[in-house]
Amino acid sequence: MIYLLDANVFIQAKNLHYGLDFCPAFWQWLIDNNHAGRVFSLDKVADEISAGSDELTDWMQQHGNGLFLKTDSRTAAKFGQVSAWATSQHYEPVAINTFFQIADFYLVAHAMAGGHTVVTHEVPSMSRKRIKIPDACIGLDLRCMTPYEMLRREKARFVLERKS
Repeated sequence: MIYLLDANVFIQAKNLHYGLDFCPAFWQWLIDNNHAGRVFSLDKVADEISAGSDELTDWMQQHGNGLFLKTDSRTAAKFGQVSAWATSQHYEPVAINTFFQIADFYLVAHAMAGGHTVVTHEVPSMSRKRIKIPDACIGLDLRCMTPYEMLRREKARFVLERKS
């Protein structure tokens, strides 16, 4: 299974559970699994992370080579299908326009193109004001899970060193 990570996976990891300063194993797990061809994100997500101009941006610049995929022709070929789904739903026009302009749209299209699983902290919502990734994945029959589900599925282990 190949995972595509939403920006909130990186941002919340840094800010909450897997801080770069106290849980380097999480970040190394991302690097290792990227090198193994299982974990990726998109250049549009990298753009969102760069807007933070912080330690996560620094980490991304040092370790993100190969992690953040560019939009390719296979992904672009799915834009119409994702767009058709979004415009056929109950969302307000501003929600649809916003969705088309942010990384979420590209993540969903890329997942469709490659049969990948989207990883996000977002949860489904009945709101008409915002298209959430899980709602798009449900509507388009794509796999979507939380980072914790991904880590459990992949049997990630972040074990403390024993100090002598």
